[in-house]
Amino acid sequence: MKFIGVDLGWQSGASGLCCLGWDGIHLNLQDLQRQDTIEQVLAWIDHIMGTEPGAIAVDAPTLIPNQTGMRLPDRLAHRHFGRYHAGCYPANLNLPFAQRTVQFGLSLEKRGFQHAPEIEPGRLGRYQMEIFPHPATIHLFGLARILKYKKGTLAQRYPELLKLRQFCLSHLPKHNPALLLHAEQLPLPERTGKAMKAAEDQLDSLICAYVAAHWWYWGTAKNWVLGDREAGYIIVPAPLDIAPTP
Repeated sequence: MKFIGVDLGWQSGASGLCCLGWDGIHLNLQDLQRQDTIEQVLAWIDHIMGTEPGAIAVDAPTLIPNQTGMRLPDRLAHRHFGRYHAGCYPANLNLPFAQRTVQFGLSLEKRGFQHAPEIEPGRLGRYQMEIFPHPATIHLFGLARILKYKKGTLAQRYPELLKLRQFCLSHLPKHNPALLLHAEQLPLPERTGKAMKAAEDQLDSLICAYVAAHWWYWGTAKNWVLGDREAGYIIVPAPLDIAPTP
């Protein structure tokens, strides 16, 4: 079983990509990179996955039934995570990114990856789901608020990005399922906008891939489902028994 994380470029730009493998005991990092176009992303998935079973977690709204306004999962994300500054961007079909993100989900369906707002833990198959990294990190890392590595000046964002990297290294190997990670496997960016964006995309894709594995391993026993197949949904790990990090 493999677990793919895609930090999709919603309108344009590169997408972060991560592949985790499962050996029956641990998760291991098999690939972490970026690709510039949707065609390259799909070609990478085809190469990595072949005909194997796996789960693909996408940081983008791939199910958008509403023409205007806000989806149910977007409202639920704001309700549960707004106080952490982790509410998500509202999606509807009138927005410029909608066709691109929905089409990406349809492309995965053509490859046999079916939406999985419900899952039988541990069952082999080909699944896809929507993930939003900020709420996931709140629960996975016990955060009191999001790590603000996406907005602000480079000087403000850089230490937050380093915290995200360090939390991945320190926390994910201790969770169940455990992801075996080494520091040299994760990007350590220079203090430039280009390098930081590349690292951000890759680390976000790592979070997505881990949540896909956590969802497959535990199902609803230790995960939340914000929404449903008809309205759209976001998978979020349930709060873990660790002390909040300031």
